[in-house]
Amino acid sequence: MTNDFKSLSGGNETILIVDDHETIWDFLIEALQRLGYSVLLAENGLDAIEIYQANPNEIDLVLLDMVMPKLGGHQTFYKIKELDPDAKVLLSSGYVSEEEVNDLLEQGAKGFLPKPHRIAVMAAEIRKILDEK
Repeated sequence: MTNDFKSLSGGNETILIVDDHETIWDFLIEALQRLGYSVLLAENGLDAIEIYQANPNEIDLVLLDMVMPKLGGHQTFYKIKELDPDAKVLLSSGYVSEEEVNDLLEQGAKGFLPKPHRIAVMAAEIRKILDEK
C-alpha cells in the first residue's frame, strides 16, 4: 500500500464494508481509516442488513461485494434500499457480469469498483459519491 495518502481525498464519514474475504477487509479498513473514515465491517449480506438496521442514519456509504455466501450482493442491495431508499451503495467485485452491475446501477447503485482495488481510484470514487447532493 502506498504511503502517500496525503494526495488522496478522505473524509470523516462512516463506511460499511460488506465483503467475505479477510485479506480484502484488512486492506480496505486500513486504507479507509488512514483516509479519516470510520469503518464498519459485515462479512456477508445478512450481517450487513443487521448492521445497517442497528445504525440508522449513521452509515454514509456501503461498499458492497457482489459475490458472498449467505446473501449475495443483489439481495443485500435491495434489502438495504428497502431500509433506506437514499442509501449510497458502491458495488465491488472481481467476478460479476456487466449485466448484473448495470441492473443495480439502474436501480440506484452509485457506482462500481472492479477488484483488485486501487486505493487512489477507490478514494476518488468514494469521495465523489459522498459529495453528491
